[in-house]
Amino acid sequence: MVRKSVMATAKHCAENEGLRIEEEEMESEGEDPCEDSSEGTGHSSSEEEDEKENEAEIQRLEEQLSINAFDYNCHVDLIKLLRQEGELERLRRARQKMSELFPLTEEIWLDWLKDEMKVVEEVSSREKVYELFQRAVKDYICPEIWLEYAQYSIGGMGEEGGIANVRSIFERALTAVGLHMTKGSTIWDAYREFENAILGTIQPVPGSIPSAEQQQMLNTQLERIHTLFKRQLSVPLLDMASTYEEYEEWSEEKIPETVIQSYKKALQQMEKCKPYEEALLVAETPKLAEYQAYIDFELKVGDPACIQLIFERALSENCLVPDLWAQYTLYLDRQLKVKDLVLSAHDRAVRNCPWTVGLWKSYILAMERHEVDHNIVTDNFEKALNAGFIQATDYVEIWQSYLDYLRRRVDFAKDSSKELEELRSTFGRALDYLKQEVEERFNESGDPSCSIMQNWAKIEARHCNNMQKARELWDSIMTKGNSKFANMWLEYYNLERAHGDTQHCRKALHRAVQCTTDYPEHVCEVLLTLERIEGSLEDWDSAVLKTENRLSRVNAQRAKAAKKEAIHAKQEEEKEEQRKKSRAGKKAAKKVKEKLGEKRKADEEEWGEEEDQPTKKYKGDQESFEDNEMEEMETETGLFGRSTPSKPQITAKQKQTMVKEQPKILHDQSKDNITVFVSNLAYAISDPEQQLRNTFSSCGEISQVRIIYNNKGTFRGYAYIEFVEEKSALEALTLDRQEMNGRPMYVSPCVDKNKNPDFKIFKYSTELEKHKLFVSGLPYSSTKEELEEIFKEHGAIKEIRLVTNRSGKPKGLAYVEYENEAQASQAVLKLDGTKIKDHVIKVAISNPPRRKQSGLAETAQSAMPMLPRQTYGARGKGRTQLALLPRSLHRQSATNTMKTENGTPQVQQACSSGVEGEPKKMSNADFARLLLQK
Repeated sequence: MVRKSVMATAKHCAENEGLRIEEEEMESEGEDPCEDSSEGTGHSSSEEEDEKENEAEIQRLEEQLSINAFDYNCHVDLIKLLRQEGELERLRRARQKMSELFPLTEEIWLDWLKDEMKVVEEVSSREKVYELFQRAVKDYICPEIWLEYAQYSIGGMGEEGGIANVRSIFERALTAVGLHMTKGSTIWDAYREFENAILGTIQPVPGSIPSAEQQQMLNTQLERIHTLFKRQLSVPLLDMASTYEEYEEWSEEKIPETVIQSYKKALQQMEKCKPYEEALLVAETPKLAEYQAYIDFELKVGDPACIQLIFERALSENCLVPDLWAQYTLYLDRQLKVKDLVLSAHDRAVRNCPWTVGLWKSYILAMERHEVDHNIVTDNFEKALNAGFIQATDYVEIWQSYLDYLRRRVDFAKDSSKELEELRSTFGRALDYLKQEVEERFNESGDPSCSIMQNWAKIEARHCNNMQKARELWDSIMTKGNSKFANMWLEYYNLERAHGDTQHCRKALHRAVQCTTDYPEHVCEVLLTLERIEGSLEDWDSAVLKTENRLSRVNAQRAKAAKKEAIHAKQEEEKEEQRKKSRAGKKAAKKVKEKLGEKRKADEEEWGEEEDQPTKKYKGDQESFEDNEMEEMETETGLFGRSTPSKPQITAKQKQTMVKEQPKILHDQSKDNITVFVSNLAYAISDPEQQLRNTFSSCGEISQVRIIYNNKGTFRGYAYIEFVEEKSALEALTLDRQEMNGRPMYVSPCVDKNKNPDFKIFKYSTELEKHKLFVSGLPYSSTKEELEEIFKEHGAIKEIRLVTNRSGKPKGLAYVEYENEAQASQAVLKLDGTKIKDHVIKVAISNPPRRKQSGLAETAQSAMPMLPRQTYGARGKGRTQLALLPRSLHRQSATNTMKTENGTPQVQQACSSGVEGEPKKMSNADFARLLLQK
């Protein structure tokens, strides 16, 4: 393979040289080698237009990068366009800028290296290519780049020390990727082919006798190849058997027993690793779980080289996973502790995941641990400040880490030093930065307890003996809203106790007694303890008086709050009783209405009249006709004023038949665990039972589907589905919000709301989800496929959910869930404020507001004065302004005597109780008798 590569390289160089000579000849004759011989102007004008468009796009991308240098995709697009246009110098600058900010992928490095190798003419240019290779192999573990590096070095074998240089590169490649179980063999095979090619050049001519020097060279080269075979056979690789067969065929001697033993041992190790390699081969990107299992296996085995390699392999495919980088760098910090290796890993970690503050903190510690120059540490800290953290607290953490590093550099035995002045100035800069930069961006300080200022005060008091400065800092802390917390006062008191004097301790506690609102008893007890130990009688009396006055005010406030809470709880109980009574009344009215409906249906069957002839049917009973009219209006408007779709006219007999075909089936509450409630279905479904059976049959065996119809036989949009097994009901809940006939279908557990009035179920999380995005401002025409095309460029997408209303129409909102929070953060940085179909979208980490609890809502409602009940429906006044209450139910509020429509008094006992002035509640029988005028 190497011989072919060398020949191909030589041929390529010769072809390039011939092309250059041809161009020089053409130039000497006055011809342009790049000029097209065609005379057509249309083709050239089209090319000019394309060039202008590309140049405009290049300028736009360059301007965008001048605004946001961390736009990864913009860098990639610019490099692609410049390479297409052949702008070599601008292409070099663009690649250089990108490589300074991000590690480059294997594809980008290979394109860059191939472009540079094409234009190599001098030895100095080859050195620049070597430097590029050195940078390329540091970003990720890439066997292909190492192989390209070695092959390119073979082309420079004519230089001084060429063969030694090639061997050095091959050895480095074996150290880096020689243990790669699936791709390492390519480096081993290329190295052996290279040595075989050298062996061919020193072989004596057939029939001749080699000199002693030639024989020595020949033996040395043969020993090199033997050694390479032995080394390769001791490494667990997937194609070990073929290598062993090749060695047997190549070697003229018997393979030594030690080599066979090493081969068998490596073969056993390979068999142990083989399941993990096979899992990686069949897994889909990013294979994070498979890599983690492989890493855990290697950590148990304990081979540092194998552990390092599997980490590097995992990171090459999951470079944006902060937890993986954190695990790798922690292993290097605690186990290997090799300076270059450790610092290189930390540097690559923060370049890949700059938004993760934990990686920056570990990097600062690693640089301090390995005694890196102070200027380099400071430069990396400044890079961290510009990394774009997503939380205000992240900036507090990185400042605190850097301040800890500066504090450890100070020699406090000296009264003043350059390091101490730097520490103090950095504390001041940190406070200004958090106040100006962080608060403006996040609308919060990120450090409400002023931890940085507290640490500064402790350093001034403990190490610098400067209590005056410490007191000034604590005064600033208390003015920032911390004076109401007892623990803050006690922190200050402990500092004064350790490094101050009794007078300032007493002063601090007196202020604490007055200001503390959370635990005033605690600070009162500390004040009394101080005066008991060190105070005079006058101090003791003053402390007792102050604490008694304060605690008496606190107790009065608490009693007032408790009284208010008791009143509030009583109001809650009264409201609950009213709700129970209201529900009981509605149930009684519903039963009476059902009985009345059954009576009317019986009359209809007896008279044999059709429903569309009300004047003929109720000719002599105007009141009954109005009641029937009211029932028709209620049926047409539907529940809560929702209009039902228009249906063909159905006669009364047809409707009666439909109702009879649907017998009333009472719900068995003992089967709630195997039953689901399906709602928000379209009324126009022709055969809802069959359609629901088809939809839910995949969840398990269905025992019964109960469709709910109204008295007219019209589908009401909901149903109960009873399964044979409980696990089928649980599986059915996963179909919640699946579309059916253009509407989202709601699937919920079957729960008795009378026994569980506060039961609510919400399918989605209401907490902060860093791996999920909330997208708003979308066009209503956006689809999942369109959003997936846009968002998948920034990571692997698990789910996209478009938010719709009850009718299935989009609301311009969506949730996009990524595999991890790093991908989500990257998408926020890149897509927030971009346009989709002329709509500017907003992209943010999903953090929904907390859902209001029903108890809180009822509390707020109970605090409001009781207003007269509105007679309007849920959607306001009806269009007709008709009172839909039957006349027989109208009562006069000014008297206890009930009268019928013609003035005949009813039985007085039905509406009065034994106690004068207190109305008696009517029973269901009284209510029915009153309604039916019996």
